Parts: sequence; structure tokens; C-alpha cells
Amino acid sequence: MPALLLIAHGSRDPRHAATVAALVEEVRAQRPGTEVATAYLDHCAPRIPQVAERLAGTADAVAVPLLLNRAFHAKHDIPAALRAAGSRLPVADVLGPSPLLLAALDRRLAEAGLDVASPAVRARTGVVLAAAGSSDPAADTATHAVAAEWRRTRGWAAVEVAYASAAGPRVPDALAALRAAGAELTAVAPYLLAPGLLPDRIAAAADGADLVADVLGPAPELAALLLQRHDEARRTVQAVPALTA
Repeated sequence: MPALLLIAHGSRDPRHAATVAALVEEVRAQRPGTEVATAYLDHCAPRIPQVAERLAGTADAVAVPLLLNRAFHAKHDIPAALRAAGSRLPVADVLGPSPLLLAALDRRLAEAGLDVASPAVRARTGVVLAAAGSSDPAADTATHAVAAEWRRTRGWAAVEVAYASAAGPRVPDALAALRAAGAELTAVAPYLLAPGLLPDRIAAAADGADLVADVLGPAPELAALLLQRHDEARRTVQAVPALTA
């Protein structure tokens, strides 16, 4: 039976683990028969060693990071935790970039009340893509690339990136830039996976926006993307023996 080990960051905020649990249920609903387990890097249980040991003998098991960008957690923390656990599970790629993430962002804006299906509405709406922030320049570049692709494919009036931590700009700066660019409506779309301190900080800073979307959470598009990354990693592992035979 294929197995997916979802590795999440973890948070002291109980909403984080509840959201991860809801996302796991969505994954199971989309792919019945796949074993889905969860492990956390920090704050929550179970931790990676507890779950990786149980899956060590499971054929086709893949660790899938619940991360949007290849920043420090993806490059260092998760591989180090798996090595420390003695695990040789293959690790899938991070979630971003992907058209499915853009679709999930659209979904959350629509749920917040924006008519995302209307080209006319999109053409006069400026959106803040509000991310966590990272000291890794590659993560910053990736977030800006997502913003550029989202504007190009949807026809937004403008898309500005803002960060809840690390270096700016902050949400109020991005909203001001949207208005200066001529946006008639402004929306804030958190580019974050689960509720917690940083999403709360973004929401508190978004008072001047016309609407604020929810975090990505257990969106069906996100569950489909996790399964896609799982499948891609399995195909890569299966191709290696054929290439070396």
C-alpha cells in the first residue's frame, strides 16, 4: 500500500494541528487506500522519528513536506531530522510553485466575497500575496515568481508581495503600492498553510483592505498537490533502478 508521510512544521497554536488533520482527511478522501501519516518538526506530536520508524518497512512510502518554498526547513531541518531518525524515506519536492496553489488562492478569495470569475472584477482588483517571510533569498525570489504568475494568468490589476516576518514590505506598504498603481479594490491573500501567529499578524495589518482571505488550509487543491508531489517522488525512485540497470 502506498504511504504518504506529511511533514508539517508545527505550532503552539492548536488551530495549526487541527488544520493539518483536516488536510490529511481531504488527502485520504481524494486517494482512498493510501496510508497518510503526519509528523511535525516542532511543537506538536508525533515527531519525525516516531513516525518514520513505523513507515521504514512500508513499500512506496514518501515523505512530503508541507512547505511552500525551498527555504531552511526544506533544505536542512527535514533532511536532518530524517537522517537522525535513521530513515531513508525519499523526500518529495515542496509544494510551490504550482497552478494548484494559484487555484487554492482563488478559492479563498472567492470565499471571502470576491467575484474571481469576473475578468472585469479581476482587472480592477489589486491583491497582496502575504507570505511568512524568509531570510533565504531563493524563497523570496520564489514568492515573487508566484505573484507574477498569478497576475499574468488571472489578469489582476496588480499583485504585491508582503511579509509577516523577516524583511519587508509589510501588508500596509503593499496595500499603499496597489492603490498607487490604480487598483480600485484591494484584497489580501495569505500565502500560508495554517492559522497561527503570522496569519493573525497579517489579518491585523490588513484593516485597510476591502477583503481578506483565509489561509490555504485544507483546500482540495492543496490535497491534490500533496498527492501530486507524492506521485512524482515515487516515479523518480522507481526510475532510478531502471537507469542504473
